[in-house]
Amino acid sequence: MEQLTKSLAENRGELDRRIGVGRNFDVIARDLMLGNRSARLYVVDGYGDDGVIERVVSFLLQVQEKDLEGIADMEEVIRRFVTFGEVEAENQVQNILTGVFLGKTALVVEGFDHCALIDAKTFPGRTIQEPSDGRVLRGSHDGFIEILLRNTSLLRRRIRDEHLTLENHKIGDQSRTDVVLGYLENKVDAHLLKEVREKLKRIRVNSTTMSQESIAEAMMEPQWYNPFPKVRYTERPDTASACIMEGYVVLLVDNSPSVMLLPTHFFDFMEDVNDYYFPPLVGTYLRYIRMAVFVLSLVITPLWYLLAKSPHEVPEWLQFVTVAEQGAVPLLVQLLFVEFTIDLLKLASLNTPDVLSSSFSMIGALILGDFAVQARWLVPEVLVYMAFVSIASFAQPSFEMGYAFKLMRVLLLIFIALLDWWGLALGLLMMLVLLFTTKPIVGKGYMYPLYPFNAKDLGKLLVRKPINKKNT
Repeated sequence: MEQLTKSLAENRGELDRRIGVGRNFDVIARDLMLGNRSARLYVVDGYGDDGVIERVVSFLLQVQEKDLEGIADMEEVIRRFVTFGEVEAENQVQNILTGVFLGKTALVVEGFDHCALIDAKTFPGRTIQEPSDGRVLRGSHDGFIEILLRNTSLLRRRIRDEHLTLENHKIGDQSRTDVVLGYLENKVDAHLLKEVREKLKRIRVNSTTMSQESIAEAMMEPQWYNPFPKVRYTERPDTASACIMEGYVVLLVDNSPSVMLLPTHFFDFMEDVNDYYFPPLVGTYLRYIRMAVFVLSLVITPLWYLLAKSPHEVPEWLQFVTVAEQGAVPLLVQLLFVEFTIDLLKLASLNTPDVLSSSFSMIGALILGDFAVQARWLVPEVLVYMAFVSIASFAQPSFEMGYAFKLMRVLLLIFIALLDWWGLALGLLMMLVLLFTTKPIVGKGYMYPLYPFNAKDLGKLLVRKPINKKNT
């Protein structure tokens, strides 16, 4: 049975079976009378807004037999007797099931082959608060949450423009996850928008259990060997709104507080929301600091290892970078050990209760570092350089890009151990090849605006310009 019939008994049997009445304790089915006609109401407990449903049902129970005379379709019933605003007539059983499991209330009436889907739902969710990975000193302190309608309202609150379009798609044969494309019709690149729509339509998955990550991986070209992120995420409504105003497409996924920003280019990761909450000169300075730290976090330990492993080739003015006393463990092993230990501490802190996490991180690092030096596993210089790298990684707002650079740093260390200076050159060349061959989900290219070259957009990247009438 794919469609409803005019027989309430048939509709009731099919819907009771597929929704799970009696099998699921949280599914509520209630019989009603509309005048002289039997009806049945379906709603998932915990989703329905009890106050709204009570008012709708109380009005329906007042319908008299004479009020239904001459009414031949559910659309007329909705227009005359359903007072709630968000309601539609639906005939497809699958759409009705999806609607009920989304929190809508379904009303099936004897003699009608359509039901009324009343969108009187309320989702359980946390309060709107500032995301932990996008804090600002000044500016708004709200953030996206797991409820899609709350997230779209945060965008509407900031962009009060008739051209703002929030376009809904459903992804997943089983999960039927709501995915919303947000863009400005008068600013978005039509070709880019068409490409995003086509990629969403081509997604063939049963469910999107990992929310935005499942959607992103289904849209990407397979490049398992490439660690560089092809999607930029944000949990900040102001960042998403600013991107929409610049012509980007944002992709919101139900049950996820992270919003995907498309297209994504490598140089987009150099920007941060704090750049725009300070004066242009300060914002530009912060951007250059971030870029410099970004580069240093990649090359500082490989360069130090290259010089330290051949101290006789180091000029006298650089002798301070050499190791005064070699440890019992080779330098390469020391560096790789500390790299992996830092990740171990990060993973451990994630699974440590909040009241203990700060103490655990500091005590764990101090104890491990002190005993490793005393046991001659590590030399102090390794701890100094790796401490800088660890701190520098937090200057990068994208965790995905931070780990991409970490893997590149480990690769450089291995190449240098094998080929010295040629290894450094080969590693950097491989990284550039990876960057220039990375296939973004959509857009002109991963290294845009450097390749293909666009001087105007590159200037915007290098200098934070003041907001004025021409670029708002």
